[in-house]
Amino acid sequence: MTDAAPGDRVLPISDAVDTDSEATKPTIRVVIADDHQIVRRGLRALLDAETGFEVVAEAEDVEGARRYVRGHHPDVLVLDLNMGAESSLESIPAMRAESPDTQIVVLTMQDEPAYAREALGAGALGYVLKESADTELVDAIRAAYSGDSYLNPRLGARVAATPSGPPGGLSERETEILRAIALGYTNTQIAERLFLSVRTVETHRAHIQQKLGLDDRAALVRYAIENRLVSLDGPN
Repeated sequence: MTDAAPGDRVLPISDAVDTDSEATKPTIRVVIADDHQIVRRGLRALLDAETGFEVVAEAEDVEGARRYVRGHHPDVLVLDLNMGAESSLESIPAMRAESPDTQIVVLTMQDEPAYAREALGAGALGYVLKESADTELVDAIRAAYSGDSYLNPRLGARVAATPSGPPGGLSERETEILRAIALGYTNTQIAERLFLSVRTVETHRAHIQQKLGLDDRAALVRYAIENRLVSLDGPN
């Protein structure tokens, strides 16, 4: 054993540097995508206050999110579900393909089980409600970085209690659009309600008709009623 020089303090083994301390953990690189600057600032402040996070870019629309994902290949993308007139859901598979190592956490005000199912089915690992972002987002990002999924607990209970598997092989979004068509909404009204472009709604409608082998709105309405997607008494 080496003798210590006079005045030197020999640290016991228990006081040695912990190589697993917070300082040695990898930094999680994050891109934030939300169309409201005040929200982006709040999310950045939230992450800046935590150890082990670095916000590398902020995007205000879907195209910006895709550009930053391609350019930075962040560990996690925090993605607003609806940015302006665009739906982020349809961009998730493309971004996952462009940057496979980037995990996606959806941050949204939409608390409907259908949206959560569709987001997770498209490739997102996390689904956090904006009302709970201050308490859940950090955990969701860390879970996604580790390859684990995260779903808002209250919403998760509703997802589990809501039957899945739309009829006719339709996706959750196609089922939602079919229901709106049956209730009498126009393509423009559906687009406004679901934060989609009219062109996207038209494309979904064409896919619905092709999958179901139905040619007109009357047939779609009958199908929706027969499969209990809408009530004969009107909206519920």
